[in-house]
Amino acid sequence: MDPVVALESIAFLLEREQAPTYRVRAFRTAAAVLSQLPPEEVELRAAAGTLESLKGLGPKTAQVVREALRGTEPAYLERLRSEAGAGRTSGGEDLLAALRGDCHTHSDWSDGGSPIEVMARTAAALGHEWAALTDHSPRLTVAGGLSADRLREQLDVVAEADAALAPFRLLTGIECDILLDGSLDQEEELLDRLDVVVASVHSKLRMARAEMTRRMVRAVRSPLVDVLGHCTGRLLTGRGRPESTFDADEVFAACAEAGTAVEINCRPERLDPPRRLLRRAVAAGVFFAIDTDAHAPGQLDWQINGCARAEECGVPAERVINTWTAAQLLDWTRHRTPPSG
Repeated sequence: MDPVVALESIAFLLEREQAPTYRVRAFRTAAAVLSQLPPEEVELRAAAGTLESLKGLGPKTAQVVREALRGTEPAYLERLRSEAGAGRTSGGEDLLAALRGDCHTHSDWSDGGSPIEVMARTAAALGHEWAALTDHSPRLTVAGGLSADRLREQLDVVAEADAALAPFRLLTGIECDILLDGSLDQEEELLDRLDVVVASVHSKLRMARAEMTRRMVRAVRSPLVDVLGHCTGRLLTGRGRPESTFDADEVFAACAEAGTAVEINCRPERLDPPRRLLRRAVAAGVFFAIDTDAHAPGQLDWQINGCARAEECGVPAERVINTWTAAQLLDWTRHRTPPSG
């Protein structure tokens, strides 16, 4: 087994399970170090017991390399694969197979942990035809939100990556804060240039019900907004965070009227919206986006979480915008024209 592939596979699975960053970094760093060396040197060092003398390799990563070079799957990787298989969500496989892309991902330009190209290449390796890069808008300073100038700079980087990865499509985008009055946290001219705009509430999550409803309705009615992100803002793990309160029927009706998709967020700590609200969104006739909200490459493998909940709650596959080709998606984000048939 290629030791670099083994190290990267371990990092991917650790990211998927939200392991501490330092553990993930150890394996990604070791993979990066080995990728710069001729395979013959790696084999010689493994035989001589000098792998650990390389900066960036420690006892655990060196053991993975030695086991891979012996032609067996490293024990650490085998254990992670077994645990990942045992913890997999059941159901949703048919819908997952129909998905072509992901509308909500982050890179190290905001609060993600990996470069744009690494995220894009991982999405392609998972079988995606496209993915949208949606780093945060400027108001979310804690997440390194992008100013207008930084976002313009990012658009050039995305264009280069998109060309290099063809036929995979890397789409431009943003996760734009919904401000207290329902306006959007970025220049309108710039938002209009983007392929995908996800709008989310990140501040004053305990706003009074009527005020939060007005805030969200104004945002989803904007022709610049394509997807309403993690609508309740809840967190299920750690100290947790309760759902924001709003008139879900009014918000979902506004989404249906404007053609704004409701996100089914696949992050294990979010799983937003809850099932009772997801069923009401189905009844309202909205479009849906099943998104990972990934902040690391391994998290791009989380879509099964949303697919299982979508199937359980009766979400029609034809109303899931991730099932569309990139061309169909872009036609919809520009003109709200869904695919015919």
